[in-house]
Amino acid sequence: MKWSIRDHVEGKLHRVKGKIKEVAGKIADNPELEIEGKGENAAGKVQEKAGDIKKVVGK
Repeated sequence: MKWSIRDHVEGKLHRVKGKIKEVAGKIADNPELEIEGKGENAAGKVQEKAGDIKKVVGK
């Protein structure tokens, strides 16, 4: 699997996991879990963008 596709897929998974943690933190009234989810969501966005950049540079 190309690195750009792998980064994009892994980034999407991190975003989904982060969103789940964020919602779970809101439901459980756990601000630490909510913040952790927001951080993981942001990290996933960065990783997705890195995959996009690698795809463009690789062409």
